[in-house]
Amino acid sequence: MPQQTFLNITNNEQFEKEALATFRYQFEHNSVYRSFCDLLYKHPSEITSSRDIPFLPIQFFKSRSIISGNAEPAITFSSSGTTGSITSKHHVTDLSLYENSFRTAFAKAYGNPSDFVILALLPSYLERSGSSLIYMVDDLIKSSNHPDSGFYLNNLDELAKKLVSLDTSEKKVLLIGVSFALLDLVEKHTFNLNNTIIMETGGMKGRRKEIIRPELHKILSTGFGIEKIHSEYGMTELLSQGYSSGDGIFTTPPWMKVYTRDTEDALTLLTDSKSGGLNIIDLANKNSCSFIATQDLGKVYEDGSFSVIGRFDNSDIRGCNLMAL
Repeated sequence: MPQQTFLNITNNEQFEKEALATFRYQFEHNSVYRSFCDLLYKHPSEITSSRDIPFLPIQFFKSRSIISGNAEPAITFSSSGTTGSITSKHHVTDLSLYENSFRTAFAKAYGNPSDFVILALLPSYLERSGSSLIYMVDDLIKSSNHPDSGFYLNNLDELAKKLVSLDTSEKKVLLIGVSFALLDLVEKHTFNLNNTIIMETGGMKGRRKEIIRPELHKILSTGFGIEKIHSEYGMTELLSQGYSSGDGIFTTPPWMKVYTRDTEDALTLLTDSKSGGLNIIDLANKNSCSFIATQDLGKVYEDGSFSVIGRFDNSDIRGCNLMAL
């Protein structure tokens, strides 16, 4: 099937058409997903809406090779994990799918990367290989084409000086950081920024106690001297991202849609604004699986935006014994 048609989606009718075509393709060409659908007695002939498409539990990316088609992976992205834990692996057979997805989504949300000095504070990701986030941010840094753009590991004092210098010279700055590292930065330094966007990518990565997003944003807003903290929502198993310009409300590009599922019955989707498990359709995932039941809990609003309010732990996953297959 055509690979890049998802980029042409502008309305819900086009999304539905593309989602159903993608489902039919992956049903036929992804043996793991086909087996999952067969166990649910779900066949393309019965599916008329994206809401009816089966969502593959995200845990399958830890135990199976999720590939649609016969192409060999061009790259394999892996999730972070504690020592000895099983990590997710996303085998990407066509990197242009990922590159076109994140480049277009970023441009829709923020404009051209060349408009920014892009700084990245992502120590936990830099310290390992296989991070899809590092791949994306590295590409954005190169696209910014600014000599001050770049990654920072643990050199917080140097980063603080750079931030203040760039902000006072009225350069537009985007600082992308993992939550624990941004907290480390504002504990050592206090800022009063006027021309800088702070974007957290979530996660304490075992370095700090997990806190809820409103508390995190309050601390960061105070520390950086800005009104709103932006957020990026992405994961190893996706090739697209949601972005929030404040208050933890994420919007998605036109080829990505989020639903909520009943926490007691994993096969039942909920109506808007009810809390549940997040199911994600990512039509950039042409060659893996575009229909994923995540372990995040959240709400989806009438306009298609969504918020994340927590995560399932293993004991919370109920209602579908196929989760353990």
